[in-house]
Amino acid sequence: MIVWLIAACEIGFWVLLALGLAARYLLKWRRTSVVLLLCEPVLELVLFVVTAIDLRNGAEPGWEHGLAALYIGYTVAFGHYTIRWLDGHAAHRLGGGPPPPRPPRYGRARARHEAKLWLRAVFGGAVALTLLQCAVWYVGDSGDVSSLRSFQWAALRAVGIYGLIALSYTVWPRKAPAGAEADGDEPGRDRTASTSTGSR
Repeated sequence: MIVWLIAACEIGFWVLLALGLAARYLLKWRRTSVVLLLCEPVLELVLFVVTAIDLRNGAEPGWEHGLAALYIGYTVAFGHYTIRWLDGHAAHRLGGGPPPPRPPRYGRARARHEAKLWLRAVFGGAVALTLLQCAVWYVGDSGDVSSLRSFQWAALRAVGIYGLIALSYTVWPRKAPAGAEADGDEPGRDRTASTSTGSR
């Protein structure tokens, strides 16, 4: 059931986002769009509550509970970032606004951009680790928590990968080709936002 709920939350994230942006830029219902977008965190809250109830009812801790914690951590860290990026593109394409800034590609500006993404990953990892540790304490000696521990290591590995990527851009910064315009320092869409929800 937890796996299906994660899938439902992911689908719900994009449905609410699409409805919110459509209400804002197509129907000009700004208040309605705000309400729809504010419903996004409710999805993570529902997932958290259902996961806690599942463990409380005696379910054996499994990979689905660990995946739920990682999903919540990712969405908390990247969900708003994803919404902001898509809102900028919707404002440009549907509302006649200026094109949103692109992420920098070269030099120190790109290194700072990657460092900001890493900090988001650290935040998301901290949320996931906290939820997983709370689940471990809650289960205690009454169940096998090895799957929860393995997802804690998965969260740490994800943070480490982001850190190595950010470090590589700092140690070996990309140089702009001759004649290319200098990059700005405005953050745009990150790689995680292009492959997930994320949410978020």
